[in-house]
Amino acid sequence: MSILAKREKRLLWIACVPMTLLALSCVYPVFFSLNNALKTNKGYILDRFGLVTQPTFDNFVTAWQRAHLSDYFVNSVITTGGAVLLLLVVSSLAGFALAMLRFPFRRFLFMVILASLMIPVQVVLVPFYRTIIALDLVNTRIGLIISYTAFFLPFSVYMMTAFYSRLPRELVEAARMDGATILQIWWNVMLPMGKPALITLGILNTLYCWNDVLISLLVLQKERTVMVGIAALRGEYTTNVPLLTAGIVLAAAPIVIIYVVFQRQIVNGIAVGAVKG
Repeated sequence: MSILAKREKRLLWIACVPMTLLALSCVYPVFFSLNNALKTNKGYILDRFGLVTQPTFDNFVTAWQRAHLSDYFVNSVITTGGAVLLLLVVSSLAGFALAMLRFPFRRFLFMVILASLMIPVQVVLVPFYRTIIALDLVNTRIGLIISYTAFFLPFSVYMMTAFYSRLPRELVEAARMDGATILQIWWNVMLPMGKPALITLGILNTLYCWNDVLISLLVLQKERTVMVGIAALRGEYTTNVPLLTAGIVLAAAPIVIIYVVFQRQIVNGIAVGAVKG
C-alpha cells in the first residue's frame, strides 16, 4: 500500500468519527421516542432513559383514539397529496419555461424566485393569514393545499429549472420543427425526461407538507392535520410522556417509511440543484 493510499485511509477514519457522532445524534431521538412509547407512565417516571422492560402497546391505542388521529390522518393525506401533485405540475411547467424558453425578464423572474427562498415564513404570516381570511379559505382543505403550494413553490421551481437546464435545448427545437406545441413538448418530452427530479421533488415536498405544523395550525383550526393533532396529547399541567411519544411515533411512521424506501432517490436528487440555472 502506497503512502498516499495510507494517508487517504487515515483521513477516512478521521472523518468517520464526526459522521458517527452526527448519525447517533439523529438516531437517538427516534430510539428515545420509540423506547418511551412502549413504557407505562409509571415506568417512565421511575426510569426515563432506561430500556423498557415490560413493553406495552396500550399507549398507541390510547393516542390513536384520544387524539382522533384517524380523522387527522385523512386530512393530512388529502392536503399533502393535493399539494404535492399541484407543486409537481406547476413547478415542472415553470421550470420548463425558465430553462428552455426565451421571453423578456426571464432571468429577473428566476432571481426573484431565488430571492423568495431567503424570506422566513414568519415574516409573511400576518399578510398570509389576512389573505386566507379574505378568500374565505380558513378551515378548508383546499385552502391548506393552496397555502402549501405557495410556500413550497419557490424551491420546487428552482429545482426543476436547474434540472431542465442540464438538458440539451435541441430537444425543444426538434419538437417544434415536428409541429409540436409548447404544452405537447412539456407533456411528451420534458415530463418523461424530468422523472428523476420529479420523484425526488415529490418525496421532499411530501416530507415538508406532512411535517408542517405552523401553516396547518393557521389554516385548519377545526379539522386539524395529524402533526397538529398530537398536540392534544399534552396535558395542561403535566404530560403523559409515553402517551405523547406514542402519538409522535404514529404520526412520523409514514414519513419514516417513505424516507427509508426512497432514500436513494432523495440522496441522488440533492445534486439536481447543484448546476448553473
